[in-house]
Amino acid sequence: METVAINTPLGIAQIIGDANGIAQIIVIDEGEVSVEIPTVLQEAVTQLNDYFQGNRTHFDFKLNPKGTEFQQKVWQALLEIPFGKTCSYMDLSKKLGDVKAIRAVASANGKNPLWIVVPCHRVIGTDGSLTGYAGGLWRKKWLLEHESPSSQQTLF
Repeated sequence: METVAINTPLGIAQIIGDANGIAQIIVIDEGEVSVEIPTVLQEAVTQLNDYFQGNRTHFDFKLNPKGTEFQQKVWQALLEIPFGKTCSYMDLSKKLGDVKAIRAVASANGKNPLWIVVPCHRVIGTDGSLTGYAGGLWRKKWLLEHESPSSQQTLF
C-alpha cells in the first residue's frame, strides 16, 4: 500500500491505496504533507484537489474499501446520493430495504473509510440536523456548504 498526505481546507488528507484502488482517505488535524505523490495515488490526489477548488462534483478513480458485506452495501448506497443533495439515515435505511436497520446503517456510515469520495457527509438527521460525523460536525457543515447549489452572496 502507498500513502500520500495532501493539504485541504479541512486538514491533512491521508490517501492510502494501491493498484487495486484507494482503500482509505482520512482527515487529520496535523501532519506532514507529502513531497512526492506515488503514481498509483496521483489520480485520487488530482480529483480531490479539483473537488476542493470547486471544479469536480464526482469521483471516478478506483475504490477498494475494506468492510463487511453490509458496510459495502451501505457505502454503495452513499455513492448514489447526488452532489449538492442530502438524505436522512431513515431514507438510507428504507432504500436498503429495512427501516429497522437505521442504527446499523448509521454505524456503517460512521465506519466509511473513504472521506468525501463516499459521501457520508450528505447523510443528516430526519429533522434536518447535522448529526454525528467522524471528522467533526464543523467539517460536515463545511462540506455541505461547499456542495450547496445556491451559494449565498453577501451585500458588502
